[in-house]
Amino acid sequence: MSSVMDPGPGAQPADADLEYVGFWARVVAALIDTLMIVVITMPLTYLAYGRLSSGDGGFVQGPMDLLINWLVPAAIILWLWNKLGATPGKMALSARIVDADTGRPPTLTQFVIRYVGYFVSTIPLCLGLIWVGVDARKQGWHDKMARTVVVRPKRKQEVTFAKGEP
Repeated sequence: MSSVMDPGPGAQPADADLEYVGFWARVVAALIDTLMIVVITMPLTYLAYGRLSSGDGGFVQGPMDLLINWLVPAAIILWLWNKLGATPGKMALSARIVDADTGRPPTLTQFVIRYVGYFVSTIPLCLGLIWVGVDARKQGWHDKMARTVVVRPKRKQEVTFAKGEP
């Protein structure tokens, strides 16, 4: 897949069979991924604390909270991106993350930048995530930072016939 992405006018993937994945589809993917992380971390939190919450607030409640709610999700997401090119949410949409310049799988460094970029994207009122909805290549700030795009096969267009045609 050499030079699949074309950042020029029209901002469509050069591969005619691919399209950039937009805002609402990525929201659905994020909800699926969040559910996956909750299903994994809630039992771990219960095992560690005897309850489903690690405490009464605060950014990090201690070493187990850091491990369960910050490091485990990061490791899972980075592993999925690196091995499969997508999380379960993106896979449900037949989407994958690719290098914006080559269309090839991104490097682990790009994935780490992309993951950290999620935090950067959410800090100013989630503007970096909302940016997916206005950007021609459907890139959030985290994608721009990591030089990645999210693509999927183009959906088949329905064929409609005029009255009297077969």
